Amino acid sequence: MTKLSDAGLPTGPFRAGDRVQLTGPKGRLNTITLVEGARYGTHRGDLMHDDIIGKPEGSVIANQTGVEYLAFRPLLSDFVLSMPRGANIIYPKDSAQIVVMGDIYPGARVIEAGVGSGGLSMYLLRAIGDHGTLDSFERRSEFAEIARANVATNLGLVPDNWNIHLGDLQDELPKKTEPGSVDRIVLDMLAPWECIQECADALTPGGIIIGYVATVTQLSRFTEALKKSQLFAEPEAWESMVRGWHLQGLAVRPEHRMIGHTGFLVTARRLAPGAVLPDFKTTKAKPEFADEDLAVWNPDHMGERKVSDKKLRKTIRSANAAAEAKSQQ
Repeated sequence: MTKLSDAGLPTGPFRAGDRVQLTGPKGRLNTITLVEGARYGTHRGDLMHDDIIGKPEGSVIANQTGVEYLAFRPLLSDFVLSMPRGANIIYPKDSAQIVVMGDIYPGARVIEAGVGSGGLSMYLLRAIGDHGTLDSFERRSEFAEIARANVATNLGLVPDNWNIHLGDLQDELPKKTEPGSVDRIVLDMLAPWECIQECADALTPGGIIIGYVATVTQLSRFTEALKKSQLFAEPEAWESMVRGWHLQGLAVRPEHRMIGHTGFLVTARRLAPGAVLPDFKTTKAKPEFADEDLAVWNPDHMGERKVSDKKLRKTIRSANAAAEAKSQQ
C-alpha cells in the first residue's frame, strides 16, 4: 500500500531527485530538480547540481563565476503557486483556513469537489495522514490528470488513500459513499447549492460542509440554501486577506501590494437526523428593506456635521470674492 508517509522526507542533506528552490541575485527564485552531473545554466554562469547534492538545506552555493545562490527545498505553498494549473487554484491562505476552520484532522474521511489542479488536495492529504481518506470529485478528466500529476511531482507518489472520481458530485457521491459516513465536505464549485441534499446525506451528524465561492451572489445563494434545507446549523462566512510587511532597518511598513479578496468561505455543521434548529434570534426579523434601513443613511446617522446659516453666508461671500478676483485677473 502506498502511504503518504512513504513519500521522501523533506529533511536532511539534498539528494538526487530533490526539488531545490534557488534564491539568486536580486532575490529571484528558480526551482530545479537535482540530477547527478547536471548543471543549472544562466547568463551569469553554470551552477553544478553536484555542488548542491549532499549539502544541508540553507547552504549558499556559488557557481563557476562566484555568483552565490541560497538553496532550500520549496515549501508546499511555494510549489502550489508555481505548479502547472488546469484551473484556478485555492490560494494557500484559503487552504489554511479550510484546514483549520474546517477542523480537518488525522484520520478524517473527507470529500472534495472539484479537484482543480490539486493544490488543496495536497493540504488535505497532509492533514488527514495515512489513516484518513480523501475522495475528490472532478467533472473534467483533464483537471483530474493535472491534479494527479502535481501530487505525484510534489510527493513523489500518489497515496492509496486518495481517490479521484470523474462526474458530477450530485450523481457520484451517493454511489461512492455510505450515508452518514463522511466527516468533512469541501465544495469548490460554481453552484454548491445544487448538491446540499446529497452532502447532508453523506455527512455524519456534526460533520462540516465547507464552501469556497468567489462572488457575493454565490455566497448569498449558498447560505440561504443551507438555511432553507433545515439540515444544518446556522452557517458562518468570512474572507481572509494577507498583507506582507517591508522589513529593512527602521523602514518597517506595510507592503504596497497585498493578497486581497480571493474567495469567501462558508462552514455549517450537520444536524442530527430529525433535529429542528431552534430559533435563537432575540429580535423580530425585519423585512428585506425597512424604513430603519434607509434611515441609517440620513445626515444624523452618517455623522454629518450641521453648518450654521452664519457659516454658510460667510462661505458664500468668500467663494464669490474668490470668483470675482479670478475674473479680474
